[in-house]
Amino acid sequence: MQTVFSAVLPDVPAAAGIWLILLAVAAVAVAALVVRPDRFRLAVARRFRDAALPDDRERTEQDREHTRYAEEVAVAADRAGTTASRLRAEWLATQDEVESAWTALESAEAHLRRLAAAAAMPLPHTGQTPAEYADRERWLHRAAEEAHRRGELSDAQLDDALAHRAGWDPRRHPVEQELVLRRATRDHLAARHRAAVAREQAAWRAADLAGAAARSLRDEAFAARERRPERAESVLPMTDSPRPSAEATRENPTVARGRAAVAAY
Repeated sequence: MQTVFSAVLPDVPAAAGIWLILLAVAAVAVAALVVRPDRFRLAVARRFRDAALPDDRERTEQDREHTRYAEEVAVAADRAGTTASRLRAEWLATQDEVESAWTALESAEAHLRRLAAAAAMPLPHTGQTPAEYADRERWLHRAAEEAHRRGELSDAQLDDALAHRAGWDPRRHPVEQELVLRRATRDHLAARHRAAVAREQAAWRAADLAGAAARSLRDEAFAARERRPERAESVLPMTDSPRPSAEATRENPTVARGRAAVAAY
């Protein structure tokens, strides 16, 4: 036992000194945490933030991808704008076609009313001879062909007139034949006007959709040019500024004034 005590006792003061030093370091660290907790928190947060955020190479790649996307959207917006302009021009052209078809239809209606009033009067008597029938047939064919060249008769109507079908009768009086011709003209022009209206409506829908797509792409291109890749924020606060006190928050309430902005198109 004397040998053991003689071997251990000389080392006790050194061990006690080491423990006292460790206790002092721990006490200083605890005191620093109690007095300045923000410094330690900021240091730890900065380490976590540096480890979590992408490095400069990754940020450069993100910027490059964002720039490429913005350029592609801008090109798509330009193409959509060109398409919208072309479809709008086509729509305006169909409006002109509708107006022209309506004017022709009104003229045909007016001519038909005048001719119907004239046909109500007694027709002059002509001799029913083969020569008279040949003259009436030639007049009917010539009138139908001229109306077809003016666009007043369709191909099917011309075939019926030349074949003496669907009410086309060369034996009738020329006034009656003219009345049949004007009615057929009125029907054809009315059908052409309906077709022009249908084309105008379809062109308007196409132009409207193209315009909406162009506006959407233009807005997206503008937003892409203004927007930059977002930087990830640390989950730990990194601000060194003190938080506002509850008293200051109560003394300075935030009051919203005015109306919210509304996007206008």
